[in-house]
Amino acid sequence: MAEFAATERGRLSNVATFRRGWGGDTSNFIVAAARLGAGAGYIARLGGDEFGRSFLDLWRQEGVDASHVIVEPDAFTAVYFISLDEDGRHSFTYYRAGSAASRLSPADLDAGYLSAARVLHTSGITQAISGSARETAVEAMRVARAQGVTVSYDANVRPRLMPLDGLRATISDAFERADVVFLSVEDAGHLYGSLPAGAVVDRVLARGPKAAVLRQGAAGCLVAAADGRRVAVPGWPVEAVDATGAGDAFNAGFLVQWLGGADLEQAGRFANAVGALTTRGIGAVAPIPRRAQVEAFIEGRGRL
Repeated sequence: MAEFAATERGRLSNVATFRRGWGGDTSNFIVAAARLGAGAGYIARLGGDEFGRSFLDLWRQEGVDASHVIVEPDAFTAVYFISLDEDGRHSFTYYRAGSAASRLSPADLDAGYLSAARVLHTSGITQAISGSARETAVEAMRVARAQGVTVSYDANVRPRLMPLDGLRATISDAFERADVVFLSVEDAGHLYGSLPAGAVVDRVLARGPKAAVLRQGAAGCLVAAADGRRVAVPGWPVEAVDATGAGDAFNAGFLVQWLGGADLEQAGRFANAVGALTTRGIGAVAPIPRRAQVEAFIEGRGRL
């Protein structure tokens, strides 16, 4: 989605200036993966408008393979606005119903393209934006697992996009299809109420994935594996400005390290650093760090 972040505090209707950027959880993820050194490709639909063209430019500049992105001349690219109240709390206003992204279809999938990947990543947001997008995510996960590709899934619970009961059923089903599941404390609250962190990852692992990662914001993360390994990884103290996209960048950081041979704790520490650095700037994409920045950040604090 095209992103417009308010440069001043106040109600959206009273804001005069915005900073334009890019958003969308899976797009944030794929840009982060590319900046961290991974080969990355994207399957999506864009509108045939200026925002759609700017996304293609972004992905190509970041080294993301956009060969499987479909541009629809008669559709629009979704837009969202980020506003800040007087206390600095964020609010999001979305214009995405009927967008090109919501037209994603199982027919858009190329089994050969999927099977060539090491990991497929999708999310609860993708599944919530439309019925066809939901079916596409399910089919992509099915094809990927059948080909031995690791399936990654971020719950990203958004009750505004889909009634919570339907979301819970959809996400629970996706957990069964995934190898690695990510969720935030807020996601856990929507799915499981006030369960403690340990019980949350237990509930996720009971659905069948090999690993569950609970993002806990500034506190760090809890990483648990189906074989019983479990580690609480502390966060990195930073002066956070805007947390938009930080969870998506965290996910990319974790997977890049874990698939590269790091153990769960090492992957969690690296991911925490990626997420922390992403909060130090405005917008979802602009602050996402590159690998050299993350490594320098970690080295400068004397923690591996």
